[in-house]
Amino acid sequence: MAGRFTPRTPTLRTPTPRPAGQTRVWVTRRGPLDLPLTLGPLRRGPGDPTYRTTPDGAVWRTSRTPAGPATLRVTAVKDTAHAEAWGAGAEWMLEQLPAMLGELDDPEAFEPRHRLLAETHRNRPGLRLTRTGLVLESLIPSVLEQKVTATEAYRAWRLLVRGFGEPAPGAPEGMYVMPDARQWAMIPSWEWHRAGVDSKRSDTVMRAVRVARRMEEAAGMEQTQAAERLRLIPGIGPWTAAETLQRAIGAPDLVTVGDLHLPGIIGHALAGNRDADDEEMLALLEPYAGQRHRAARLILLSGRIPPRRAPRFQPNNIARL
Repeated sequence: MAGRFTPRTPTLRTPTPRPAGQTRVWVTRRGPLDLPLTLGPLRRGPGDPTYRTTPDGAVWRTSRTPAGPATLRVTAVKDTAHAEAWGAGAEWMLEQLPAMLGELDDPEAFEPRHRLLAETHRNRPGLRLTRTGLVLESLIPSVLEQKVTATEAYRAWRLLVRGFGEPAPGAPEGMYVMPDARQWAMIPSWEWHRAGVDSKRSDTVMRAVRVARRMEEAAGMEQTQAAERLRLIPGIGPWTAAETLQRAIGAPDLVTVGDLHLPGIIGHALAGNRDADDEEMLALLEPYAGQRHRAARLILLSGRIPPRRAPRFQPNNIARL
């Protein structure tokens, strides 16, 4: 019964030697690899239990793959990636490695029309758009980020993954694999409330996981068709679809429309107008049609960000209501 379903309480595990995983060495044909630039968008804030970097330069991430839970550890030296994976989905993760590290991306298709973007494009040769091939793992945290501060959304993601996911195979202590669709569907309403997630967002997640297979099919579609598939779910609009597919399929042209800060950042960088709205943002990005998301990423990486103003949204502690 759903009413008797309670979150798994994280427990300390006695350190044990890590078992050997499956390995792969892969050499890109597209120049130097930059793991933080390429994989960084997959991290949902500090303390994300599905993503970790370590002092040796390795990136660790966990996934709920079609073959089961998996953990991936990857390092890179120049154009060569060394990866190791554990769990039932290890082989799937290693097969996906080139796409995840941007091999299917085509940065040479980008033609800078502004000096700022030309300089940033030249100075960031390792920027690639990741393609995880997984929809729900990017869709659910994107839904959690709707209309709230990043701090609130990251906290909700941490609590829900740690509480209802499972310890990641072969991973450092504290890393978890997110729940599967059935586990998400069984989370009681009071646990969403405790995590600070209102009913609008939790209901959207519930609708998505009930048709999880149909959602995952979007990973094999071109970006317009994929966005249409996601937006069939009430509560998933252009912002959430773009944030999801930028990660799941490496969509180079899906702009995050409806964002609180992005139009002002792009307006400031390209036209000196920090008060730009979505319409002006899209007009400024029109010369980059087909590569508008990459143009936005480069602007964000350029450092040409307008001075901060007082935040419009203040964190709301829903759990106290």
